[in-house]
Amino acid sequence: MPGLQTIDAIRAFSRFYTTRLGVVGPTYLGTEHTLSDARVIFELDVRKTARAADLVQDLGIDPSYLSRIITRFGKAGLLTATPDPDDGRSRLLSLTARGREEAARLAVLSRGEIGAMIERLSEPEAQSLEVALGTAERLLSKDTPRPAFDLRQHRPGDMGWIVESQASFYTREHGWNENFEALVAEIVSQFLKSFNPRRERVWIAERDGARIGSIVLADGGDDTGKLRLLYVDEAARGLGLGNRLVEECIGFAASAGYRRISLWTNHTLTAARSLYTHKGFRKIEEAEHAMFGPPLVGETWELELSGIGSPSP
Repeated sequence: MPGLQTIDAIRAFSRFYTTRLGVVGPTYLGTEHTLSDARVIFELDVRKTARAADLVQDLGIDPSYLSRIITRFGKAGLLTATPDPDDGRSRLLSLTARGREEAARLAVLSRGEIGAMIERLSEPEAQSLEVALGTAERLLSKDTPRPAFDLRQHRPGDMGWIVESQASFYTREHGWNENFEALVAEIVSQFLKSFNPRRERVWIAERDGARIGSIVLADGGDDTGKLRLLYVDEAARGLGLGNRLVEECIGFAASAGYRRISLWTNHTLTAARSLYTHKGFRKIEEAEHAMFGPPLVGETWELELSGIGSPSP
């Protein structure tokens, strides 16, 4: 269980953040609203309708205090309250047109305040901040856990990350030399130069905005798709990510009309080889080499795609 150091770090950040955003004063961002007022407006703008009891529970507001906010908003023409058809003791709250305009005004003020705070950050720094905030939200959330990871197609910068992550990992964990990085860079370069989205695809796995895995399907000619550059970050082991990436690759290859998938790997990569075996690949060729420094046995594996359907959702 985390100790006082973690608790004090969270308290320190809370003091810093609330002071910088101006939410500890008598009004919110210099408006006539309190922070609690703004939270109620925001929630009603997002939810469209909500029961008062739900706001009490979700926002941690005292019921009598919320009742006073509702009364004040009603008099100001910001909010309407109608009987709840499912519970005669409850009311459904929603913003009026004027209330929605007020929500939009507060959103502009908030974005402006935060924008001024982060304008000095570089793009990489901004991305690091997004990842850190997402991680904090996930770790501190009481809600249902988010998916272990998300998959998407590649964007600018992703292929460079593939080269870096593969080279760093295999140098560190397997002692491979710079020839491996050169090979990965060559594969990536050739793929980008001739990329055909109807027949080829890259999957990037993310968790809280951080890239944690990848796989590539390239057109190998002769109705053969080439599975390349499977990578799962050490921090993502045990999530089933490698299995999912290979499944996506197989499904896409089948839907794209390939008759088979081919891949090349090395005998020391036992986890990947076990995964390929589980998915029905069979080793058809092997040869000793020392391209990356240590003596290795390179292996060619294939999977026939007859009878395999479309990609998993």
